[in-house]
Amino acid sequence: MTFLFDIGRVLLDFSFEPSLARLFPNDTTDYSERMEKMLERKDDFEAGRIPADEYVAWAIGVIGSKVTPEQFNEAWRQIFTPNEPMWDCVRKLAADGHRLILFSNTNGIHCPWMFGEYPQFSVFKEAVLSFETGFVKPEPEIYQWAIEKHQLIPEEILYIDDLPQNIATGIEFGFTCHQYDLKDHAAFESWLTENLKSEI
Repeated sequence: MTFLFDIGRVLLDFSFEPSLARLFPNDTTDYSERMEKMLERKDDFEAGRIPADEYVAWAIGVIGSKVTPEQFNEAWRQIFTPNEPMWDCVRKLAADGHRLILFSNTNGIHCPWMFGEYPQFSVFKEAVLSFETGFVKPEPEIYQWAIEKHQLIPEEILYIDDLPQNIATGIEFGFTCHQYDLKDHAAFESWLTENLKSEI
């Protein structure tokens, strides 16, 4: 079987705010508004429509402090926590010979840094990373890009993502999909078992 795995809140949990909050001046009174503004361009950044250095310079301006690009990048990266139950499943799937492909909205600050920081990603031999494609999920173009680039047969794809809009586009393309919930990993394991049975 071929599996498409999202990264955020599937393989790694994440939260931007605790890490990025340290970059703001202590006397910031409109913290929530600035944080929201900083993240509103994240999709364009993750689609590769904004170069990393341009986004970082703009975001530092929004923050309104004298942090360096290096300090910003470090804070931007320190947002992840591995989802160990999912990694146990991924390692077993890899050992059983299944084809595993990353399919994620991400950016040039997180990649390739992420793959060195979390060496367990080495089980994924292929990847569709939004900032390299020009599109982000749930835009149909990135799904089509994945199909063509990796010569996928949609009816043979098992796709795992946490966001309903991304799952909806996957269903439109004919993927077998599971909307993952970090608080209900058991539901994923049940879905996985049922779909692997159908392969036999």
